[in-house]
Amino acid sequence: MDAKAHILIVDDDDRLRTLLKKFLREQGFMVTAASDAAEARRKLAWFAFDMAVFDVMMPGETGIALLASLNGTHMPVLMLSAMGEGGDRITGLETGAEDYLVKPFEPKELVLRIKTILRRSQTQKENAKMISFGDYRFDFVNNQLKCGEEHIALTSSEVTILKLLAEHAGNPVSREALSKAMPGAANERAVDVQITRLRKKIEESEGKPVYLQTVRGAGYVLYANAGNRS
Repeated sequence: MDAKAHILIVDDDDRLRTLLKKFLREQGFMVTAASDAAEARRKLAWFAFDMAVFDVMMPGETGIALLASLNGTHMPVLMLSAMGEGGDRITGLETGAEDYLVKPFEPKELVLRIKTILRRSQTQKENAKMISFGDYRFDFVNNQLKCGEEHIALTSSEVTILKLLAEHAGNPVSREALSKAMPGAANERAVDVQITRLRKKIEESEGKPVYLQTVRGAGYVLYANAGNRS
């Protein structure tokens, strides 16, 4: 993954920006550069990046302000700062920066930190594709349900129901919404049938469900393990 990652470099120092572009490209990364926050925003509107490197102090909008405005994009950011900008480093970390590197630095150290951030980001993405309830794990991407190492066979309708419930884990999903998501012209009664079948596969007692519960007047809800919802 590292070799194919697309990195956005934002720094007003022309010489440093050019050197970083050259070095990172030699390491196999795709690199796009911007000289300030305004140009960075234009690049962000056109391209998808795996991570970014922002200089803290730039004319106009600072790297920290740019980082704060990107909250919710889930793009990891490494900040570059001068030696005397300790307070800015703390602010940046509080704002959501993944890491900090103080200038001057060795390009090899930057590459190592980038690779570490990308590995961590990839792990987080993989974890976000999985939800656990009891001993069961449901893989959103591959639509697979497992109990330990045992694969639990699911029909296409069961996958549809479980996926929608998993995406809204902890919150009830109406029978109407579930029926509309099912293949074909399903009705709400068909949803009840699929729920019954799923309970037989994941509940110890179908009559006393723990994970897949009915919420009177609201629909059905899937309860995930604490700390495992994504």
